[in-house]
Amino acid sequence: MIRSAIISDATAIQKLNADALGYSFDLEKTTAALKRILGAPGHTMLVATDKHDQVQGYVHVETYDTTYFEPLYNVLALAVLPAWQHHGIGQQLMTAIEVQARQQHIHAIRLSSASQREAAHAFYEHLGYVCTKTQKRFIKKM
Repeated sequence: MIRSAIISDATAIQKLNADALGYSFDLEKTTAALKRILGAPGHTMLVATDKHDQVQGYVHVETYDTTYFEPLYNVLALAVLPAWQHHGIGQQLMTAIEVQARQQHIHAIRLSSASQREAAHAFYEHLGYVCTKTQKRFIKKM
């Protein structure tokens, strides 16, 4: 089942971030971030659950508005527990986001994926996504 994320999903999302994405972030900070995201306009977070409402994966998108392009969705995270990968969960999550995007007249969906994540690239290409550019990411810590 696909549903909107709720604050009680924080523990599951923290585990997904660690196990599927390789990002270790403590539960308190994950919970605080989830509270901000769930209350923020322009953000959507959906989770995929089993019949017992156990979270198996999630997708997080934000609306990306600029002065040089039609509005689009920017996928900030897509994660599926390793034991549940290759069971259609990621595809279900992305399909749900695409349906929502069409309903909201969103022009496109974009995402970034690290260059070494070749299996993820194949997954996105299978869903019809096209790599449009190569770029470097710069960050400055505050």
